[in-house]
Amino acid sequence: MSKIISKLQKERLIFKPRIPQILKNLDSVSFQGKGESGTEKEANEIKNIFPNTFGRQILQLVNGDKKSIYDVKKVGVVFSGGQAAGGHNVIAGLFDVLKKMHEKNQLFGFLGGPSGIVDGKYMEITEKILLDYRNMGGFDLIGSGRTKIETEEQLMAAKNNLEKLKLDGLVIIGGDDSNTNAAILAEYLLQKKCMTAIVGVPKTIDGDLRSTHLAVTFGFDTASKTYSEMIGNIARDAISAKKYYHFIKLMGRSASHIALECALATNINVALISEEVESKKLTLLQIVKELADVICQRAEKGKNYGVFLIPEGLIEFIPEMKTLIKDLNQLLAENPTFTLNDTGLLEKKLSKGSYTCFTSLPKEIAMQLLLDRDPHGNVQVSKIETEKLLLELVEEELDKRKANNSYKGKFNGVCHFLGYEGRSALPSNFDAEYCYALGMNAALLINENKTGYMSVITNLKENAEKWQCMGLPITMLMHMEIRKNKAKPVIKKALVDLNGVYFKKLCQMRPSMTIDDDYIYPGPIQFFGSSDICDTRPLTL
Repeated sequence: MSKIISKLQKERLIFKPRIPQILKNLDSVSFQGKGESGTEKEANEIKNIFPNTFGRQILQLVNGDKKSIYDVKKVGVVFSGGQAAGGHNVIAGLFDVLKKMHEKNQLFGFLGGPSGIVDGKYMEITEKILLDYRNMGGFDLIGSGRTKIETEEQLMAAKNNLEKLKLDGLVIIGGDDSNTNAAILAEYLLQKKCMTAIVGVPKTIDGDLRSTHLAVTFGFDTASKTYSEMIGNIARDAISAKKYYHFIKLMGRSASHIALECALATNINVALISEEVESKKLTLLQIVKELADVICQRAEKGKNYGVFLIPEGLIEFIPEMKTLIKDLNQLLAENPTFTLNDTGLLEKKLSKGSYTCFTSLPKEIAMQLLLDRDPHGNVQVSKIETEKLLLELVEEELDKRKANNSYKGKFNGVCHFLGYEGRSALPSNFDAEYCYALGMNAALLINENKTGYMSVITNLKENAEKWQCMGLPITMLMHMEIRKNKAKPVIKKALVDLNGVYFKKLCQMRPSMTIDDDYIYPGPIQFFGSSDICDTRPLTL
């Protein structure tokens, strides 16, 4: 870390996270089964792939009569996937409990993400090194990466390096794909008689890794608060200048949790929710007309400005676009050497509807659909400039309405993408404490050799002291999904619940949000002062 740090950094470095009561005395704690196990529809398929780790009980950390036994342990930790605020506190909690269990325990960080495990690149994490990273944002202590450990060669290399280091456990900090990878590695190691326990930690700012027992992933709170501050600032600028419409795209590739959270926090004019678009089977043209209708209604009130929120993954939820993307993914999976010179192949291979949809798109957007692919061979939705697509199409629609005298306002659109700004911020008090508890709990799971489990903290609506610690079998969260044209086991993404209380609250707010300018200005994340301000939880928790 840089030798020059801000005064706020200095204060955050010495911040002491509150911890659950169950973690305050580790002399007699242990995990007990709660009697639940996997019940997915595809349970037999999952069981066949994970015969050694499927069907395990959910674990609850409890106080007991017997004194806990802590032998000397060597543990590894790795960041996997994109950054999320609080990751360093997971490592801090893991480190502190390991040292409490036995002063000779060691913690090793694999460098650059999962590739560090495969390539055997690591560093020992010491108290001195960790001092500069407690309560800090980012993943820069050991770095991160998106390598998947899934081929036989990668799995064997990982096993060899874990055995070479004589690791008793490995903590994988990541999102749904990363925890899927943790489950695969845990199963593989058991098959190969390697006793390194694999424990996952739920991380993603998108908030789409949720279940009955997992309320929220770490990083979501900080990212949502960071974006909400920016949205509030933009809304205040809009009502001040009174001449711009701001189209703001928010991170959230497969679900609209961030858009919903930020809409409730800022009360802006329109918040599109991808899951609602899919449920109503709204076409791209219908969405454009709905936005144009809002602009026309506001123009009648003399308001030629406003703020629209657009989820990053919206384009995949629009029926004709979803079909087009699915067809393109299949085409490119079958033709891996496809280039832009093969455009004739598109007309030949795509359905008539998909080809018509593709050719109707602005050229820039069409090219993004073809060129930008993720490691699974799918469209990289974050690189599709949906906000620009909507702005351009809305402008065209308004021009048509002007021509027939149904719109007499003025339209000036401005685009924003709020993404990386929220991933590595200083973690909120909630995320700082949540992550610290997740790390502590992970250490205890490793100590009991609970491989294939995810570290989970529950009862998050209460103060940190009342939180409960659990171990959740990762296979419980899995289902079969098509990846690169093949059915693969992955953790099922949690979408916004359209029957849930928070979406219904948004629906109730919409009539006044659309026309009135009752914007809320959350301001920056607060770390000190009244608990009502600095210790708030996510609104949609």
